[in-house]
Amino acid sequence: MFHGSMVALVTPMQVDGSLDYQALERLVEFHIENGTDAIVSVGTTGESPTLNEEDHCEVIRKTVDFAAGRVPVIAGTGSNSTREAIDLTLAAMEAGADACLLVRPYYNKPTQEGLFQHFKAIAEAVAIPQIIYNVPGRTVCDMLPGTVARLAKISNIVGIKEATGDLQRAQELLDSCGDNLDLYSGDDATAREFMLMGGKGVISVTANVAPKAMHEMCAATIAGDREQAESLDAPLAGLHDALFLEANPIPVKWALTEMGLIGPGIRLPLTILSEQYHEAVRQALRQAGVL
Repeated sequence: MFHGSMVALVTPMQVDGSLDYQALERLVEFHIENGTDAIVSVGTTGESPTLNEEDHCEVIRKTVDFAAGRVPVIAGTGSNSTREAIDLTLAAMEAGADACLLVRPYYNKPTQEGLFQHFKAIAEAVAIPQIIYNVPGRTVCDMLPGTVARLAKISNIVGIKEATGDLQRAQELLDSCGDNLDLYSGDDATAREFMLMGGKGVISVTANVAPKAMHEMCAATIAGDREQAESLDAPLAGLHDALFLEANPIPVKWALTEMGLIGPGIRLPLTILSEQYHEAVRQALRQAGVL
């Protein structure tokens, strides 16, 4: 249903932390002009933990409006509360989002059965296509392949964002769920190999600053052209690392500010990128040809 370079879009903010919708519109146009294949709104990179429900839903509505059907919009609507996730997913569907991305519940550490029942309940409550999201580094717990295989049988669960960076795990999921579920990498550094194995795309942080290059790399990779994919990915390797020198989205928001695309706003408890990392991020941007 979705494929290629799907940007995990930042949420632009003013210095005081208020939302900057002019910059958001500018970013949406930037991605459409540079071939981004889908926009993921209000995921981790979009600072979903610090947006209240009103902000969260408004950013999704604005993103859908700015995209105006020219590129799919996937709304981040996950929560560690099943009821809240249902409410956010319903609001995203009503706003016109094309699909929703639902992170594995964090902090409260549900069992594998609890995870299955959580995602099943959301899928049954809201008819929109849904992509489940496994990121143990953020959520403390892992969603195991057996649980994913059970969820793959639910018709409107259409994909999984697998962000472990473990290619053995990716192969296991492809083998068990590939006919029923599209697999997307959530790890830029291993995304090329993930797609060469059969993944359909990447939900990318790097695409925020290098959308054209990520689109072209993904297209080559999905086409099975390893040589071209490696050539296109090589200049991006520094970004895949530098954009995680501090917690995402701290480095990528700083990088976009350096590029003149957004202001420096970020919400506490996140802070602006530490000065010791500025030159490393600048160098990665130069290597990628975007600064």
